[in-house]
Amino acid sequence: FFAGFQIAVFAFVGIELVGTTAAEAKNPERTLPRAINSIPVRIIVFYVLALIAIMAVTPWRDVVPGKSPFVELFVLAGLPAAASIINFVVLTSAASSANSGVFSTSRMLYGLSQEGDAPKAFEKLSRRAVPANGLYFSCTCLLLGAALIYVIPDLVEAFTLVTTVSALLFMFVWTLILLSYLNYRKHRPALHQASKYKMPGGRLMCYVCLTFFAFILVLLSLEDDTRKALIFTPLWFVILTATYQLVRSKRHPRTAVRDTQDS
Repeated sequence: FFAGFQIAVFAFVGIELVGTTAAEAKNPERTLPRAINSIPVRIIVFYVLALIAIMAVTPWRDVVPGKSPFVELFVLAGLPAAASIINFVVLTSAASSANSGVFSTSRMLYGLSQEGDAPKAFEKLSRRAVPANGLYFSCTCLLLGAALIYVIPDLVEAFTLVTTVSALLFMFVWTLILLSYLNYRKHRPALHQASKYKMPGGRLMCYVCLTFFAFILVLLSLEDDTRKALIFTPLWFVILTATYQLVRSKRHPRTAVRDTQDS
């Protein structure tokens, strides 16, 4: 049961994109609350109800890790054509998830480059005001991930490694978001009070989430496959730190002057 928490956390990867897309929304005060409020409904429909349907037919102990439980469900029901449709839906869902990742990453690289925390090449926009270089870089990294299949022939092991590392990195991102929120409430209480859409539970839920993340880290250390990802993840932070220091040493003079004035 607890081993399933890893993939459950991974399933929530991307919910923070709501804040990223708000910058390009026409009416964020209206669309942002609607988008956030729809998340629990989608989780119930696409995850909870779907799992209930699967478990009603196939016991969880009989689910084969290398096969889609949705496909197996329709095969058992004697509808192989429907199984092919499900495969197509799964592929389009994966493509949609990758698309949202590429979208957010390119925008983040653009923002970082404007602050001097990423190479200036990512600051360049196309004719349609799209951060093209960030988009190309994101797609390249995405394609490099496909090469992992040749390094780890076992698809289940490769999938577990990628999803666990991804879950860990996004837990780190979510932790930063929660800490930023706590800091925001501490130093800008008036702005928070004037906010039209406040976080339910406020500070209490922040600490509950942080405690839950710590609990997940303990669980990931108990399984052999997830423990490998847990050990590998710090290497990514080393690479990020080295890259940041390299970029910082080559920062644009105007950025350096601005940072000095801000401090």
